[in-house]
Amino acid sequence: MLQIDLWKRVVIWAVCAIGLLLAIPNAFYSKVEQHNDALAAIEVSGSTDELDAMVALWPEFLPSGLVNLGLDLRGGAHLLAEVKVADVYAARMKSFWPEVRDALRPERAAIGTIRLQPSAGDVLKVRISQPEGMARAIEVVRGLSQQVVSLSGVGSSDIEVSGDDGVITVRLSEAEKRATDERTMQQSLEIIRRRIDEVGTREPTIQRQGTDRILIQVPGIGSAAELKAIIGTTAQLTFQPVVSRGSNANAAPGVGNEIMPSLDEEGQYYTLESAPVVTGEELVDAQPAFDQNGRPAVSFRFNPTGARKFGDYTAENIGNPFAIVLDAEVISAPVIQSHIAGGSGIITGNFSVEESTNLAVLLRAGALPAGLDFLEERTIGPELGADSIQAGQIACIVAFVGVLVFMFLSYGTFGLFANIALIINVGLIFGLLSMVGATLTLPGIAGIVLTIGMAVDANVLVFERIREEVKSAKGPARAIDLGYEKALSAIIDANLTTFITAVILFVMGSGPVRGFAITLGLGILTSVFTAIFVTRLIVVMWFERKRPKTLEV
Repeated sequence: MLQIDLWKRVVIWAVCAIGLLLAIPNAFYSKVEQHNDALAAIEVSGSTDELDAMVALWPEFLPSGLVNLGLDLRGGAHLLAEVKVADVYAARMKSFWPEVRDALRPERAAIGTIRLQPSAGDVLKVRISQPEGMARAIEVVRGLSQQVVSLSGVGSSDIEVSGDDGVITVRLSEAEKRATDERTMQQSLEIIRRRIDEVGTREPTIQRQGTDRILIQVPGIGSAAELKAIIGTTAQLTFQPVVSRGSNANAAPGVGNEIMPSLDEEGQYYTLESAPVVTGEELVDAQPAFDQNGRPAVSFRFNPTGARKFGDYTAENIGNPFAIVLDAEVISAPVIQSHIAGGSGIITGNFSVEESTNLAVLLRAGALPAGLDFLEERTIGPELGADSIQAGQIACIVAFVGVLVFMFLSYGTFGLFANIALIINVGLIFGLLSMVGATLTLPGIAGIVLTIGMAVDANVLVFERIREEVKSAKGPARAIDLGYEKALSAIIDANLTTFITAVILFVMGSGPVRGFAITLGLGILTSVFTAIFVTRLIVVMWFERKRPKTLEV
């Protein structure tokens, strides 16, 4: 029988109403955007008359979710960065030297003196004066190894130790290198995301590409140079013992030491021990502050492990200088006056208020584990984005009008029903995009245009089937019922295969391809819903009202 239960009718119209309600804010994009920005600003800095006026631009009782515009529609910056993962190997070996030294010291009677040797970045070489104790030295160093923390390296050791001619060679195992690469990329992605979020940009795209590259797209930002300034600084903070100070940048620092320039004193260089006492990774907080003289500074606080190491070192080295190093520059080298307990302190220097605030943001977000090489950078102006939006709107309107006219001319009243469902369908697409916070790109607009063309396919199948049933002398009610029943399998098959394609594009693709896949996939879901449920409900309601004796499809 050609009938639909009341509860089903209520559910269908409720879904349509909710979807269209969620889509409404996109018709007043600028007002809603100002409203949302003002609410976010009030949460951070409090209410002002100007912000309250912006909040009043959009009613609070209505949804305020928007379809986020992608880089090609809003304009912004695009970067492709390569993470220098090899730097992490060198840092690991450098920081491993104090552990090796402390472990070998009790064995001096058997192995003799211990000296660090010049070596490649990812290798640590230590010479002992009594080669006959090599076996014992290797055993002790191997005792420092740990299991690799990764699923692919279960049971493997993180270091490989060998010895020859009185020199112990320590290097990272291949399993540990793979695990380190994975951790480095994940940490880099997270820290870049934190730094960009601190700036308050809308819906950035931050994705891993390949083994050691990261794609960064930030809509609404001024230039690629501005984006690089936000994320390009590694902000690697270390606290290192000072060996000496001078003006010769080319002096030999000695094994285990390094020379770094002073940030504030031009022409001055510090010779420091390479192995830091504490690093920025052990920071838990950093905030802009002022020193005792009222000058901008940055206060910091360590975690328990860093606080203990920091406190022990200051207690044992009162009267000695202690360098605070940021990105290979000594920003301060104060003399330790007393034991600093509690794990907190302050970084002073010739900072402006803005510089101290930015430094605090970088330190709080965390240090990038490795440097970045920017392989590709582009700045897309907002004018180009506006042109893209206009072109997309024209394409959607032309496609929309063309389909509406074709359906009405081909199927008359039934074509009009399909057109109503098509309008609802487009509204549902924007409602879903707003609800999930998806980003609309130019390929995404292409996906919507394609969906508009495909949306009526299901109705065409149904209407053609109804025509066939009418020709075989079926009554109007029976023809409509059979038309939907027999076309259902073809509708599901056609849309299911397309939906699977959209899923594959989303999983395997990136950037614009994923934008196209999202709108195509959501468009298929809404198209099937409107074709199977909405159009059928409209036809049933029309039939119940008119009770036609014959059908003109």
